[in-house]
Amino acid sequence: MDNRFSGLIVTAAIAAAASAAISVSVTRTSAQGPAVSGAALKTPPLKTAWGEPDLQGIWTDEFETPLQRPAKYANQEFFTEAQRAELDQVRSGILGRRATERDANNGYNGAVFFSTKRTGARTSKIADPLDGRIPALTPEAQKAAATDREFRLALVQSTDTCKKGSAGCAGWKYDPATSPRRAEVPPRYITRAINRNDGPEDSSLGERCLTGGLPEFGGNTGSFRRIVQTPGGITMFYDVGQGQGWQRNIVMDGSPHLPANIRQWYGDSRGHWEGDTLMVDVTNFSPKTDFQGSRGNLHLVERWTRTGPTTLAYEVTIEDPTVWTRPWTVKQEFSRQSDEENRLYTEPRCIEGNQGLPGLLHGRRVEDLAFAQGRGPDPAATDNTANFASTVVLEDPLQQ
Repeated sequence: MDNRFSGLIVTAAIAAAASAAISVSVTRTSAQGPAVSGAALKTPPLKTAWGEPDLQGIWTDEFETPLQRPAKYANQEFFTEAQRAELDQVRSGILGRRATERDANNGYNGAVFFSTKRTGARTSKIADPLDGRIPALTPEAQKAAATDREFRLALVQSTDTCKKGSAGCAGWKYDPATSPRRAEVPPRYITRAINRNDGPEDSSLGERCLTGGLPEFGGNTGSFRRIVQTPGGITMFYDVGQGQGWQRNIVMDGSPHLPANIRQWYGDSRGHWEGDTLMVDVTNFSPKTDFQGSRGNLHLVERWTRTGPTTLAYEVTIEDPTVWTRPWTVKQEFSRQSDEENRLYTEPRCIEGNQGLPGLLHGRRVEDLAFAQGRGPDPAATDNTANFASTVVLEDPLQQ
């Protein structure tokens, strides 16, 4: 394909097995419905029947903006139009080339699930600090990250990843002997895959059909949220990943947060209105979640503001004094999608945890048995995590 950005800016191939998720059509194509417009959306009044600001609808960010500002644009808050056009061309070529290489070499083309979006105006989602970068880690967080990394590297030390001096072994050295740490319990709960498959929890959250949760900034498979309001209640359904959709309920009755000993995967959301802005305070995250190194102490303050018939401003301040040296803030602008085009909605289904993961675990046990009987190589000498490294992300100029 000459230009992966042509025709369709955002492809909503979210649900696994190519089930139809929330579809986005930004420009007219033969495969999609008519372009979204204010008339097509049949936008309701900006107030609900009971007088609250109306945030309802299906919303997504239609442009690609990096979380952190790339070093090349250190002093720019916004791209120029020429820079955006150049980035679109470069990224289109990378995506097209990598998709072809996957087809030829891996027998699996993950790019079919990708949302291909044009470059946004901002050089980073992070609006504060002004440099558009995540604040420095605390000494405590640096130590925790180093401990996690050492454990991961120990599990690949006897593989070709270290023998060949690949990037996945940076800071470590090759040792043909299997590390004694292979039998250890991980330092913290596993959220991304390690080079071991002794049980389901050695695999990543995605392989187990779990999602990272809040805050949700989207990824290369798209990110949508459907907001529904009732008097005294707000719910949001997130359609993310390859079928890892999830529901979020925001408590609006003024009651306090849950007791500190009650932890939830998506935290405990308590909301109230400040003028036309929905303010949501989120605490009580599970220590099994991980956002940029923050776990149970993560605290979010969200602001949702309807800025027009088809636009919704989102802002979230993120803090965890055990991880970052200061709070930081992210801003996004969402566009409302057509209710008519999405009137038939297929529930997202993730198949990895239901089918792929059991097969993966069975395969590892077969390899263990073959090695024990002298019929195969030592499984510890094979890096099974290297196959999932995304060279698209590494090459994408928006991620550097």
